[in-house]
Amino acid sequence: MSAVFALATPPAKSAICVFRVSGAGCHSGLKKIIKNKGFEIGRFHVRGFYNKNVLIDRAGLVVFEGPNSYTGEDSFEVYAHGSLAVMSSFVSLFKSVGFDEAARGEFTKRAFLNNKMSLNEAEALGDLIDATDERGVLLSGGSLFGDMSSSISSFADEIDRIRVRVEAEIDFSDEGNEYMDRGLVDDLSSLISRFESFISGCINKNMFSQKNNVLLVGPVNSGKSSVFNRLLGFERAIVSNTPGTTRDIISSELFYESSVFSIQDSAGIRETNNKIEGVGIDLSLSQIKSADLVIGVFDLFDKSLIKSFKDLAKNTSFIAVQNKTDINKKNLECFDCCVSAKTGDGFDDLKKLILSSFNKGVKKNDYKFMIRDRHNKLFQDVVKNLISAQKDLKENLSLDLVAEDLKLARSCLDELVGEKFSDSLLGDIFSSYCIGK
Repeated sequence: MSAVFALATPPAKSAICVFRVSGAGCHSGLKKIIKNKGFEIGRFHVRGFYNKNVLIDRAGLVVFEGPNSYTGEDSFEVYAHGSLAVMSSFVSLFKSVGFDEAARGEFTKRAFLNNKMSLNEAEALGDLIDATDERGVLLSGGSLFGDMSSSISSFADEIDRIRVRVEAEIDFSDEGNEYMDRGLVDDLSSLISRFESFISGCINKNMFSQKNNVLLVGPVNSGKSSVFNRLLGFERAIVSNTPGTTRDIISSELFYESSVFSIQDSAGIRETNNKIEGVGIDLSLSQIKSADLVIGVFDLFDKSLIKSFKDLAKNTSFIAVQNKTDINKKNLECFDCCVSAKTGDGFDDLKKLILSSFNKGVKKNDYKFMIRDRHNKLFQDVVKNLISAQKDLKENLSLDLVAEDLKLARSCLDELVGEKFSDSLLGDIFSSYCIGK
């Protein structure tokens, strides 16, 4: 494959930028741009990089030789000063010696094609990069670093052993040899049970890809926008004593204890003749249905008012918060949390309450691996084919049918790790990666 390059760090001003280059002929191209200065494989060097006779930068350099590299090919990485001008100059420099710009996920795709990682491990790498909390890191890491592949390989070997016994019986039963016994059904039942247990330890990425949606609601002038700004730590929403100031959904991200939440501020809900404000209120009511957690913000206790907001969020978790405790007495008996957006009092408790609302009933050790829709479908097909083989054995049906079911189950596991694949599948997977990975 031809030599390709890409910026592996964000295209923004920074202390350093990192370029990755991989492919046939990249080492000879490197020699040209460092004026034939030598280098040793696997050692860190500082070299001048020249476009003709013009020094672009003195930068760090590490050279790798295939197959002992990330991609399995000859490759090198450059650690240059992180100005936009330097980045642009290196792009021109690499093109001048015939290197092509890499597509999204090109380096990891080459690593897969060169047997440096399985397909599910390559997917897990993308999940690791996308992870927004520690749980996501641990779950994707379990798949990336080989544990999941090892389990799948073990199940595949077990299917093969059962299939060998079945096919030997088909081919050699007329010779008087017995390759099957009544224990085969029990072995297959045990395999199905353990594989289903393995699946139960996997969780779909879709549960992590969407941020936890938190919606602030309440009557006008209860201080929702002030609470919103205080949670974020900066002025994101306009704050005013004029009723109806917030007329649209305003959202931003909140990071707390390695978790990320999407916080949304909504229009205060009240009766109004103002058409524009009315649209904002209708939008607030519609957003309640899609929120994962609704926080009702009130300044004073009004039992019927709080109940009306709880009823609006009857199918969603609801937290009642008292604001303005700097001017009103705290009422912890009636509210889940009491805060002052003005002074910041109580906001650590509110953030912990938000976090605990999403962690209810969830144990960090409930799952071992993060999977995708593709994996889940293949897992379910494995189970379906194994159960079909078990049924055929119990009913003494044709062993050819049993062997075919086992073959299909094994084929699903091959597809999962990438022992067989289509070009379109690789395109779908690696096009979602960032450039430079």
